[in-house]
Amino acid sequence: MAPPRKRRPGYDRKAQYGLFASYVIAITGAIAALLLVVVSQADPAGFSVLRAGVAEVTRPISATARSLVLTVGNLDELASAYIHAGTQNIALRREAEASRTKLIEADALRQENIRLKQLLHLADEEGDVIASGHLVSSTTSSSRRIARLDIGSRHGVQSGMPVRAAEGLVGRVLWVGLNTADVLLLVDNENVVPVRRAKDNIPGISRGMDDGTVEIRALNAERNPFRPGDIFVTSGIGGIYRPNIPVAIVARTEGDRAVAIPLANPGRVELVIVQRTFQTAETRGPTSAQGAEAGAGNSAVP
Repeated sequence: MAPPRKRRPGYDRKAQYGLFASYVIAITGAIAALLLVVVSQADPAGFSVLRAGVAEVTRPISATARSLVLTVGNLDELASAYIHAGTQNIALRREAEASRTKLIEADALRQENIRLKQLLHLADEEGDVIASGHLVSSTTSSSRRIARLDIGSRHGVQSGMPVRAAEGLVGRVLWVGLNTADVLLLVDNENVVPVRRAKDNIPGISRGMDDGTVEIRALNAERNPFRPGDIFVTSGIGGIYRPNIPVAIVARTEGDRAVAIPLANPGRVELVIVQRTFQTAETRGPTSAQGAEAGAGNSAVP
């Protein structure tokens, strides 16, 4: 037969001891409280000393308990602050992204202003400028290296005219429409440009390699005289490109040729100018105003 679940303390020795201990603790506490009341009435000074000693002994426990109570009491505030901090972080992140975007736009505007100033300075120096425009697109994977200009025949652009940027030669006009034109880039295999080494005028021929570089071969040399770092400019031979337009810088040599990188990279160049062909610019006669002045001068001579 199973024993009953609940048994009276009299049948369990441990329960009896626990009940007895609780009685003793309760009676002892009551006696201690009574003694403290008597001492506080009979000897207030001694009771103050006793209370101070008890306070010193229980101070660490009280401090720990107070910290625990404060922590538990501030849990809701901490949770609210955490949630609020997350919201603030999101707002600050968005503000930082907006500021970064504005900085990028400002830097792009600054770079564009620099290019415009360079182009205006170049246009002021060059007296044979037809028009200025933008390279709006360029081929990168086709068999031809051609870029599109946003100016055309209504701006005076004609086929064969040189196109250059502040950094150097870009190419020449291949086809002209009313408001657009195609430019055969310097890196195209069919674009051949007479050049010379800037430091000692050794002549050469530049031809595009269809991979973003050009090859330069010397005209009057048994072996390749060119070295990495050599800078080449147009020589003016051929009547298309005026002399001293920067063309390319040599990156490496391969046998009897030098592989060079164009100074005006079409992928980075945006603003360009279209010039008259060098032969046309040289053979152009005086303007009508200059002719009238010359005629007036001649008629004044007896």
